[in-house]
Amino acid sequence: MFCNDTLMMNKYILKKSTYIESENCDDRSPDIIVDTIIIHCISLPEKEYDNDYVISFFTNKLNFNAHESFTDLEDLKVSSHLFIRRSGEVIQFVPFNKKAWHAGKSRYKERENFNEFSIGIELEGSVDDVYTDNQYDRLKIVIQELKELYPSIQDSNILRHSDIAPDRKNDPGEHFSLDRIK
Repeated sequence: MFCNDTLMMNKYILKKSTYIESENCDDRSPDIIVDTIIIHCISLPEKEYDNDYVISFFTNKLNFNAHESFTDLEDLKVSSHLFIRRSGEVIQFVPFNKKAWHAGKSRYKERENFNEFSIGIELEGSVDDVYTDNQYDRLKIVIQELKELYPSIQDSNILRHSDIAPDRKNDPGEHFSLDRIK
C-alpha cells in the first residue's frame, strides 16, 4: 500500500511541486512532533544531472542494469520527502505527515531515529559539487513553508545528513552553505 491515502490532507503536499508517490514510507508515531529538516544530496549516476534515475530509485523502478554503479543500490528501498533539481524544480515523494526513509541509522545530540521526526530534502548534486542559486532560492522558500506547517522547526534543527550520520555519510558536502537558507 502506498503512503498516499484518500484521507490525506493537501496541506501535506507542497504547493508548486510535482507529486510522484513513493511506497517507501511509513506512518509516523501519533505523538511525534516534526521539528527537524535533514538536507541530503543525490545524483544517479554520481554527478550526472537532469535525468530521471533518482525518481526511478525513490519509486522502486530503477533499472539496475542502466549503469554499473546502480548494482550497489539493488537491495535498497529509500525515499525522501522532497527532491530539488538543479533548476529549482521540486518533486515530492512522501507527504510530510508520513515518515520517509531518508536518514537511516542516525544520532545527533542524544536523539536517534531521525526519520521519525524530520523532513528529508534531497538536493540534486554531489558532495564535492557546488549547488545552484536556483536550488538555494527554492530551498529557502520550502523551509519557510515547512516552518509554517511545523512551527517546532527552528534554524538550529536544520541539519546536514553528515550531522546525524557522520560515520556513514558526508552529504550534502563542504560546498553546501546553511547560511544561505536561514
